Amino acid sequence: MSDELRDEYEFDYQQARPNRFAEQFPAGGRLVYLDPDVATVFSDAESVNRVLKALLATMPTLNSNRS
Repeated sequence: MSDELRDEYEFDYQQARPNRFAEQFPAGGRLVYLDPDVATVFSDAESVNRVLKALLATMPTLNSNRS
């Protein structure tokens, strides 16, 4: 086996298994990674969401489309 990348890889989907971690996250949510300096300020989802919702409220184009 060489260190070179192949042009194509075959994947046996019959061997695939469901993501065992998927149930830990709320439906419709998104998992994002914060840069380390940002993560020191926003240490949990609640603080991140609070700031993002405040930012959304200041954006008139998005604010007028929300119900």
